[in-house]
Amino acid sequence: MSKLGGKPFFISAVGLDMAGNHLLEHWRSAGRPIEGILQAQDITTAVVCCVLDPNGEVAAGVASFESIEKFLTAEWIQQFRYEISSAPVVMVDANLNDRALEASCQLAAGDNIPLWFEPVSVTKSKKIASIVKYVTYISPNEDELFAMADALSPGKLYGLSERYRSEKNCPAESHINMLKPAIVLLLEKGIKIVVVTIGARGVFLCSKEGSILTRAVVEKPQRLGISSELHKLISSDCPSQKFHDAKHIGGTSRLLALHLPGLPASVKKLTGAGDCLVGATLASICDGLNIIQAISVGIAAAKATVEADSNVPLTFDLVGVADDARSVYSAAKVVYNGPV
Repeated sequence: MSKLGGKPFFISAVGLDMAGNHLLEHWRSAGRPIEGILQAQDITTAVVCCVLDPNGEVAAGVASFESIEKFLTAEWIQQFRYEISSAPVVMVDANLNDRALEASCQLAAGDNIPLWFEPVSVTKSKKIASIVKYVTYISPNEDELFAMADALSPGKLYGLSERYRSEKNCPAESHINMLKPAIVLLLEKGIKIVVVTIGARGVFLCSKEGSILTRAVVEKPQRLGISSELHKLISSDCPSQKFHDAKHIGGTSRLLALHLPGLPASVKKLTGAGDCLVGATLASICDGLNIIQAISVGIAAAKATVEADSNVPLTFDLVGVADDARSVYSAAKVVYNGPV
């Protein structure tokens, strides 16, 4: 987010160890505040170790997030009520324990701050059941999507995920029809926008309210430096009028689904792509772009990530990101617009 002009305030917990010190120093060097990051001797910094196959896919992985679940408490998060209440958008992920997750969501909801829930994994994605009433955006992959739907209505979509896995290599219009029951279930529970990541094929962006996709989330963004430059590059060439018809969708039993395609890439590794997609999307939302424009930037950032040696590129070429985002935006299309 910082590398694309965003100004995130991070609330987390790290240890007084090599990994924790490195993370804090990196955060300081990015010019971001560290008051929200708890550091203590009895915390072991959360780590993930991944083994990649020759194609850059994760073949195996081991994660240790016990310190986040134990030390990133509701009480610690509540100390930053002001930062949360003044944020343009709040993102929480499913690594939080149940009380901390609930507290974060309640603080955002209390000031009508849009909330983005990142499900992390199939198992942890099921935490959506206790917080769904607070959530504005979710960003699952296909497996997480089905797990979340099942957590909210156990057994209702029995067997659908297995059928989907055997048939998902199909045109986008058929693809969305297989995902539609799970997407609609989440939207009917009150979630405003479902962002389904589908790997190299891109993203499905879904909502019952067409107008919410084409209007800016942040009405008065503060654009400075990189943020201002990116906004100018995107907003001038990605006009919201392209999806003008989406604004006229009404009623509670309709669905609008857009497919934003992935971009060809010279892949070095795939770790970090999903995180950069979400981070770049959030930075773009905070910059005043609408969600379709923001997801286009997110996909462009994900491409830059898989082509880099590190999990997050050291720098982003803003002109290159903007060019790629325009390509995504111009190729985006409505794949479903009708009753459900």
